[in-house]
Amino acid sequence: MIRRLSGAYRRLRLGTRLALGLGALALAVFAVVGTALTTSMRDYLAAQLDTQLAQGQIAQSKSIADYGTLSGKKYYSWYYAVYDVADGTAVLRRPEDPGDLPADVGDFTALARAQTAAHTELLRTEHLRGAGTYRLRACEVEPGVVLVSAAPMDGIEDTVARLIRIQAVAFGLALLALVVFGRRMLRRGLKPLSDMARTAHGIASHDLSESAARLPLRAPRAGGGPEVEELRTAFNAMLEHIDDSLAVRAEAERRLRRFVADASHELRTPLMSVRGYADLFQYAAANAPGEREKHLARLRAEAARMGFLLDDLLLLARLDAAEVETPLRMTEADLTELVEQAADAFRAGHPDRPLTVRTGGGPVRLRLDPQRVRQVLDNLLTNAAVHTPAGTAVCAEVSVAPGAAVVRVTDAGPGIPAADRDRVFDRFYRVDKARSRDRGGSGLGLSVAASLVRAHGGTIEVASEPGRTEFTVRLPMPSRTPPGG
Repeated sequence: MIRRLSGAYRRLRLGTRLALGLGALALAVFAVVGTALTTSMRDYLAAQLDTQLAQGQIAQSKSIADYGTLSGKKYYSWYYAVYDVADGTAVLRRPEDPGDLPADVGDFTALARAQTAAHTELLRTEHLRGAGTYRLRACEVEPGVVLVSAAPMDGIEDTVARLIRIQAVAFGLALLALVVFGRRMLRRGLKPLSDMARTAHGIASHDLSESAARLPLRAPRAGGGPEVEELRTAFNAMLEHIDDSLAVRAEAERRLRRFVADASHELRTPLMSVRGYADLFQYAAANAPGEREKHLARLRAEAARMGFLLDDLLLLARLDAAEVETPLRMTEADLTELVEQAADAFRAGHPDRPLTVRTGGGPVRLRLDPQRVRQVLDNLLTNAAVHTPAGTAVCAEVSVAPGAAVVRVTDAGPGIPAADRDRVFDRFYRVDKARSRDRGGSGLGLSVAASLVRAHGGTIEVASEPGRTEFTVRLPMPSRTPPGG
């Protein structure tokens, strides 16, 4: 039974449970208050009755001492007994009226003897057989004479019983009102929580598997107090975070699909070329021996191209997993020397493009991976050659800024359209999609450069306008390393 009630209680709504809890607390408070009031009222009425007994006995004692009688000094429904205790025993005098004594006077006699021994007034509450509950008081009228008076307590009990009934009715109505109106107030106060619960159910029914999934649901309703407002703010912040996470996931999935498609396409092209030149080599070996070397050379070129592409993909994968295996071999090197080496290689490979190198006149030494930084420089210079017309001027500049070494690669080409600037570092992204592949570009050069710079803890930026494109690489340089030395 208790387990069933406990289960039913747990299934109740929070507002109902809080209302019942408040009702139980109020019931306990009412019980304490009612008990205190009832006890206080009973004690007060008993004290009043004791005072009335004392005052009545004063007048009765005077009448007995003066006239030897209680005539005219009696109260309705009271009992009176006069005892002679001169010889140490309590002897009851004959009453003036048989109605002055109850059927059983044993309690009166016992109280008279006790008073004789105590030599002071005594008070007791006794239940007289056939009469009810009475308050008894014994006092000495004169030496050897004791008066015992008894006043009924029915009035006190009736008054206390009526007070208890009034309290029960009043507290019951107050408790009912507290539960009913308290439940309404709690339901109204908890309504924002119900709204948030409905919002959560709506989110649970929302399809989060969509690639462009968004959560249009929020908990905008105000009210409920500071605590509910704090919860609502945290709830909406959580939904915003989920939205951002979904957006990031959707973008990552989109980029992954594009990456897989581009990688498949880039690998398919050299593979098809390798297959085609392999067939031509086989045909030439049987029918045109003089053509074999030419087809073999083209076969090697396509294999090398595919090897470069796979090397770039492997490097990007290792950079993405840099926390597991870092692809960098850090050592102290001169950045100026690396720029000059990259410039010499660029002049040898692109004699039709004038290249200017500007340095501060001294070495710029810092910790880096020389091979990877050289790869970044080669990719930036090659990008300038691939995407500009023949004869376009290119400039490589090395400088030192506070806390960083700066390399700028600038060309005077047509520039990068504004719509493409934010994506030039994406993998397999090409600004000139029709010409890049013909010129041997895979769309990974700038992506590899950006990843390598980030692996060094640096940054790479692009700024472009018609007639000028500038890539800026910043590599961190310890403050203790002085510029130029």
